[in-house]
Amino acid sequence: MKFLKVLPTVFCLTLVAGAMFTPAAKADDWNRKTTITFSGPVEIPGVHLAGWGVLPAGTYVFKILNSQTDRHIVQIFNKDESVCYATIMAIPNFRLKATDKTVVTFRERPAGQPEALRAWFYPGRQWGEEFVYPKAKALAIAAETKTPVLFVAEELPVEVAVPLTADAPYVAQMKTAPVMAYQPTGAPVQLAEVVTPPPPAEMRASLPKTAGNLPLIGMFGLLTLFAGFAVRQIRSTIS
Repeated sequence: MKFLKVLPTVFCLTLVAGAMFTPAAKADDWNRKTTITFSGPVEIPGVHLAGWGVLPAGTYVFKILNSQTDRHIVQIFNKDESVCYATIMAIPNFRLKATDKTVVTFRERPAGQPEALRAWFYPGRQWGEEFVYPKAKALAIAAETKTPVLFVAEELPVEVAVPLTADAPYVAQMKTAPVMAYQPTGAPVQLAEVVTPPPPAEMRASLPKTAGNLPLIGMFGLLTLFAGFAVRQIRSTIS
């Protein structure tokens, strides 16, 4: 009978340990879903729906389409995510200090023209998405803003009749198409000259993960001690 009393204790410890180390899914983390409100019209790059090259003031949802490659594809939806306005090629760009709020940067344009979308930084991350423009538009914006602007060296459509899906041929092309930048003078330069890449993936992954797991490691040690004690109790009861 004592064996039956001790057995549930061991079983409960096993369940607690399993619950402690089951990763909690964060719905908005893997795709970085972010709701953003623009107070004025914003020009966007990428492959957009016909007539939506400039988004009017309003609320939009930004999401990563595919985060498994170093070439990120960002999609912009309406507020309820029923319409995808644009699918945009982006390059990881590094910043020195992360913030706890979403940051969207723009390229200031001449008076009377909408601001041009430049980059999107998700809260808590030091690297964000630097948006890539079509060649002709990138050249014009670089001259207007006196700053380098990224462009895709291959020809991609500017407008489409229906939103792009993850398996669309143009999306696959975005993942491999070479990216360069136009200087304000109109001279093309290599990407590395204007974009700071994030640290190596293994360094980004290992440091936070190790630090974040220290409390769990300590808890696991305590659970192991309790489990060992329970096993000894079972053995002494049987013998």
